[in-house]
Amino acid sequence: MVAEEIGKTVANWGLILFVSGDNFYYDGVTDVTDPRFKSTFESVYKAESLSGIPWYILAGNHDHKGNVSAQIAYSNVSARWKYPDYYYDLSFTIPGSNVSVRIITLDTVMLCGNSDDFHDGQPRGPADFKVSGRQLEWLVEKMQSSKEHYLLVAGHYPIWSVAEHGPTHCLLNSVEPLLKKYKATAYLCGHEHNMQYLQDNEGIGYLLSGAGNFMENSHAHEDEVPRGYLRFFQGDPDTMGSFAYVQISPREMNITYIQSDGKCLFQTTLYPRTF
Repeated sequence: MVAEEIGKTVANWGLILFVSGDNFYYDGVTDVTDPRFKSTFESVYKAESLSGIPWYILAGNHDHKGNVSAQIAYSNVSARWKYPDYYYDLSFTIPGSNVSVRIITLDTVMLCGNSDDFHDGQPRGPADFKVSGRQLEWLVEKMQSSKEHYLLVAGHYPIWSVAEHGPTHCLLNSVEPLLKKYKATAYLCGHEHNMQYLQDNEGIGYLLSGAGNFMENSHAHEDEVPRGYLRFFQGDPDTMGSFAYVQISPREMNITYIQSDGKCLFQTTLYPRTF
């Protein structure tokens, strides 16, 4: 039902689609011929309105249990599957304006380490500290050079979360200070199987959208999130999933959380950066 409602949303408004990881639950894919590409992606997101829409991909912890390089290589197989590298950035201008947007996409598993949903409270630490360090250096360089009106950073693990996994300590130490220093607009993530919107005292938005498959209603780490940050939460397992829609205009960035039946669950607005 989420796939159907995404198709309707695209038909009405048009957009690019951004996937926040755990693309192939539970163990990723093996190679570019893996049948999961068809059964989980091509045969599910098949609405006519989605046929020419680019899907920008990043990897989650479950993808890293398989072959992430195969997901990157699938970009050469599917015209709409856009996954150029483990981490990458996109820059574009809003049509009919000179207002610019940059999206910096991270591999938070390479940055912080893998995790097991059933055994690990936090990522275990990077498998290769040099690789992790290079990604962080790259992130600093990209954020430092960004003069776009809107700057979004995306990764699989959340920075802030009240739910089962809670805040990711590695990202609180490494990425959250950079969001503040370089005046990012928002951080986009998944990992938790619910929908959350949080906003810090600097006005940075934290969009968590992880309800495309199943839902869980945990507030286990609510005490670890500063009071007032959580603005919205939906984890009702009786619903059929949800997704977040972001519409950026020269004046504002509107965020809408949409349930699989089309119901609007929550809306909020962020504004262009000031220097």
